[in-house]
Amino acid sequence: MRHGERHGSGRVGWLRAAVLGANDGIVSTSSLVIGVAAAGADRGAVLTAGLAGLVAGAMSMAAGEYVSVSSQADTEQSDLARERKELEEDVEAEHRELAAIYVGRGLDASLANKVATQLMEKDALGAHARDELGISEVMRARPIQAALTSAAAFATGAALPLFAAILTPERRMVPIVAVLSLVFLAGLGAVAARVGRSRMLIGALRVTFWSALAMTLTAAVGRLFGVIA
Repeated sequence: MRHGERHGSGRVGWLRAAVLGANDGIVSTSSLVIGVAAAGADRGAVLTAGLAGLVAGAMSMAAGEYVSVSSQADTEQSDLARERKELEEDVEAEHRELAAIYVGRGLDASLANKVATQLMEKDALGAHARDELGISEVMRARPIQAALTSAAAFATGAALPLFAAILTPERRMVPIVAVLSLVFLAGLGAVAARVGRSRMLIGALRVTFWSALAMTLTAAVGRLFGVIA
């Protein structure tokens, strides 16, 4: 039976990938745009660099998430296969193990044995996966979902500073892209904090600080190489 309460843990997987992807998209692309523009490049070169960064970054995020989450999924499958074998070979020992887990969580021995018996009669592997291994359906690793979410979020985030660069005067591109990107990032940090049930101001401030630092450093590098060239 489903209950009416909604918890943030059920959104951890896709939320993490989406926030990380969008944040990376805005920071890396805006920093790239600012760095190239600060070097004295024209609008065409800036947009070409930004678009290349969008495509490369989206693919990199997708590949990274897929590999990382696939490793987690492989570990889960290996643990489940071992648990399935142990249930086939000695179900009584697995029953005692599950009951001991419930005793450790505060149930008396008699009740723990009854709970273990009823849960194993319904779904022995599921009970051990959840209570012994810490693997639940909500928290299961989903590599393709993580990869697609990260790529889409990165591309969406990266498009924001690119559109800003297209629509702003070339002479004012650096400050306008920087300010708009920081506004986007602050909003993203606040929304992520709100969905995750944490303080919105703290979420906005920490994202804005590190993003501003990244943009400042890339602008300095662009200015330095622009002067040298």
